[in-house]
Amino acid sequence: MPLEVATRPATARLESKKITVKKTKTYVAQSLTYRVTATIYEAVPGQTDSEPFITADNSRIKPHYGTKKRWMALSRDLLKPWGGKFAFGDTVRVSGINAKLDGVYTIHDTMNRRHRHCMDILAHTSENLDIFTKGVKIQKVAYQATTL
Repeated sequence: MPLEVATRPATARLESKKITVKKTKTYVAQSLTYRVTATIYEAVPGQTDSEPFITADNSRIKPHYGTKKRWMALSRDLLKPWGGKFAFGDTVRVSGINAKLDGVYTIHDTMNRRHRHCMDILAHTSENLDIFTKGVKIQKVAYQATTL
């Protein structure tokens, strides 16, 4: 005689718990610190070339741009195509201008060849900024995501 075994489906009670993971943005230094002269530029033909809304790396500046966009131009002596250490698209920590403009910027443009050890911050004409600050520190940084 075959033995019959009654089977019941096993029920397990699982409690779901929400786990929240916090991610923080940190920037890690990738190079030496350079001291440069910082100025402001606006996307107008008098301060750029004939196409003021197209940068040297072919990025397009939108009509309602401003300093919150955090774009910058560097002099050619600091850019890789001309023997420097920075490349288009690099993120750079800037300090020494003022509390509003210090922070992390992305390199999208280059300056006229007559400039040496200089940087330009992209600003809108309505912001009425006029900056000429010597001894500003710039340093290439990389984004590193950390979870807590």
